[in-house]
Amino acid sequence: MKTIDYIPTSKIERATKLVQTGAKVGVNYLKYYGEKMVNSDLTRDKLNEDNAEDIYDGLKSLKGSALKVAQMLSMDKSFLPQAYVEKFSLSQFSVPPLSAPLVLKTFKTNFGKTPYEIFDEFNANSVNAASIGQVHVAVKNGKKLAVKIQYPGVANSISSDLSMVKPIAIRMFNLQGKDSDKYFKEVEDKLIEETNYLLELKQSQEVVAACKKIENLVFPNYYSEFSSEKIITMDWMTGIHLSEFTKINTSPEKANKIGQALWDFYMYQIHILKKVHADPHPGNFLVNEENQLVALDFGCMKQIPIDFYTPYFELIDKKVINDPKIFNAKLFELEILRVDDSAAEIVYFTEMFHDLLSLFTKPFQEETFDFSDETFFESIAALGERFTKDTNLRKMNGNRGSKHFIYMNRTFFGLYNLMFDLKATIVVNEFEKYK
Repeated sequence: MKTIDYIPTSKIERATKLVQTGAKVGVNYLKYYGEKMVNSDLTRDKLNEDNAEDIYDGLKSLKGSALKVAQMLSMDKSFLPQAYVEKFSLSQFSVPPLSAPLVLKTFKTNFGKTPYEIFDEFNANSVNAASIGQVHVAVKNGKKLAVKIQYPGVANSISSDLSMVKPIAIRMFNLQGKDSDKYFKEVEDKLIEETNYLLELKQSQEVVAACKKIENLVFPNYYSEFSSEKIITMDWMTGIHLSEFTKINTSPEKANKIGQALWDFYMYQIHILKKVHADPHPGNFLVNEENQLVALDFGCMKQIPIDFYTPYFELIDKKVINDPKIFNAKLFELEILRVDDSAAEIVYFTEMFHDLLSLFTKPFQEETFDFSDETFFESIAALGERFTKDTNLRKMNGNRGSKHFIYMNRTFFGLYNLMFDLKATIVVNEFEKYK
């Protein structure tokens, strides 16, 4: 794959790239509507493919938060056209890496030494490049290591990248008033945290210490002496990406074993630690030769405040969902309903979230749940399509829910999609044995 010698870091450079990308998308639409006039049976599939290609190509040269947004979108299989899901999912582990000279310069800046002076062996060619950093292989004292290097300028461009995306997001989600700023601030704060590798080192070591007792789940060791704010070093872990495993696996027993470890890992974090790995995409998990789940990359951790956790998980209870008075109170507590809502908005969003929660909480209603149940995921897709086509929704104030929903919902969307890919059947409350 071609390497990158330079990443645009100034606001003007990055804005220019986004404008160029937008222009290409505009041309795709003109081409589509021209062909549609000739062929009325033409579907939007080719348009979606062309747009996904051009948007991804534009974002991958920017890297950083722009590419991270594509990665987040690729997890949402129920609400995006398949062309976007397939193209954006490449941002998880397939983007152009930095050139060797830029890698050596990053080491010099952070350690005052080249990697060859620090490690016994170091490969300057990346083995894995993603949205915020890329991974290199090194050896020290006979131990094979993975060295993750952050792209230059990523941290400094987050605020300006999000300010360019903000007007689009406001239109897409019909956000109204200054109150919407809390959502953008939540995303910005989390992205800034992800660029602090010293914080990631600390979080990684804490997660490993707390969760290593979970069966069939393994982690790398992390090395503070070879880590800095822009470089983090850990054990090299062997295995195949979870997405590759799901494509080739034919054993329900293996799927259930891996799925149970994944489910227990998330439930233990959420319910016991009240802090969760909020980036559950396939690129962050491997399956090793012992059919154990290998968990990587703890840059994105979401602290779950108790005043959010309590009402959020009370809505799992069918008795709460089906009691109009209690259900209404919980929706206000979670900021889904607002005191300035009209009567029509209260009725609309109460019904909408009753339908959503009745469906999304199904895995928690039973002792075991079969994530190979296609009707469950078809229902989610149908619900997503219903809301996408609902013209009334576009007229309503889109400021809905506590800011904590952003990463909690992202966590559950990602987890559900991984469990569906695995086709695993799990014991829902198995995690409790690790208390």
